Amino acid sequence: MVAGRRFAVRELHNLRTARGPADQLTIRSVTVTVVMLAGVGIALGMTKELNHLSAQSYLALTAVAFVPFLVATIGHRLRPRAYELWGEVHGLTMLLFTCDQQRQYGQVTRALLRAKEATRLGAVAEPVASMNMYRSRR
Repeated sequence: MVAGRRFAVRELHNLRTARGPADQLTIRSVTVTVVMLAGVGIALGMTKELNHLSAQSYLALTAVAFVPFLVATIGHRLRPRAYELWGEVHGLTMLLFTCDQQRQYGQVTRALLRAKEATRLGAVAEPVASMNMYRSRR
């Protein structure tokens, strides 16, 4: 079921996995980090004598350089890129499933692949794991 529409498993083709875009906070933090590090490098390059800088200046330069880096790292950990399952349905490429938890994504993907395999093999009426292979003949 995708976006309120139901599709038969046999209608799904060309299944593939992708990763979603990074969180905007992380992208902005990385951009700010790069700009700040460039600014710090230029500022230190213009002041050839680093001995004249005070301890507060060194502390401020360090904060300017590394606080955005820490925000980007924390943002990447707290808001990971989403896992996406794409496939073709009736000739259209559609996003079939998205999730930011790798375990849940893996379970859904494996279930879909098992369903496709069962359909390809003739679609048994009940799952093989639940079938009673040893029925008595009485």
